[in-house]
Amino acid sequence: MSKSAESDRHYEWQYLDLMREIWERGDERVDRTGVGTRSVFGAQMRFDLADGRMPLLTTKRVYWKTATREFLWFLTGDTNIRSLCEQGVQIWTDWPLDRYRRETGDDISREDFSARIVEDEEFAAQWGDLGPVYGKQWVDWPVHEPAGQGLFRLRPHGINQVADVVHSLRTNPGSRRHIVEGWNVAELDQMALPPCHKTYQFHVSGNRLNGLLYQRSCDVALGLPFNLWGAALFIRLLAQQCDLQPGELVWMGGDTHLYLNHADLVEAQLSREPQSDPRLAILRRPDTIFGYRIEDFEVSGYAPQGHLSAPVAV
Repeated sequence: MSKSAESDRHYEWQYLDLMREIWERGDERVDRTGVGTRSVFGAQMRFDLADGRMPLLTTKRVYWKTATREFLWFLTGDTNIRSLCEQGVQIWTDWPLDRYRRETGDDISREDFSARIVEDEEFAAQWGDLGPVYGKQWVDWPVHEPAGQGLFRLRPHGINQVADVVHSLRTNPGSRRHIVEGWNVAELDQMALPPCHKTYQFHVSGNRLNGLLYQRSCDVALGLPFNLWGAALFIRLLAQQCDLQPGELVWMGGDTHLYLNHADLVEAQLSREPQSDPRLAILRRPDTIFGYRIEDFEVSGYAPQGHLSAPVAV
């Protein structure tokens, strides 16, 4: 395909091509969940974010507000699902629910568990925490400091990687160290789920801010649509805060897979064609990257095809 033809091609074909490659030629594997996957290793996609463009899938409905609420939650550093459940966001509920059922023997429904998390602060404190997942590492990476006699103590406030990246983009745009990392080896066993979208790196080219996301593990059917939105949103917020223009999102996947029990979703989605060109407007510029609210975002031109669902492998 010529360069001009490639530029005219709808951005979503990259995603559908990847899905088809995995489903038709991926290596069938036994995975941690026991469900089984088809997998490829080392995938890449690129998306232009100029003029409000976002990699929002149109061949099924992607709940971009839910994805945005999750991303804003990461920026708070919170690791308890209570504030998400209060907003009706259930992305992370399955992991603490699974732990609750295992440890108590109570086969509570997802809806009742989430409602109790919202209503009962003590219950939420006991059962709703995910450990030091994404947001904790992004804005409060723990640091130990000498405490005398060969001992070390945990510093009250850790490293805010996001704030540091904002500062470095503003003051040293040519740096090769604009990185936000979630893979804290020392704390992986304390996390409900080790970070899948683990490494973000940013690059300034002229007045354009580009971003790269590396995922060690990628659930293409359910997780990747949210991951693409979140990574593009990260670039958009950083660009606004640093007086830059959004450039390109480069996405890279390690173990990039489809679950075997997602067959109906995969086959239905591969039968569809992309059909709209959504744009994101950010309606307000708060004083810091930590000040955005869900009301600050508006999507236009989004005409997705019908919702497709599949079970989450916990």
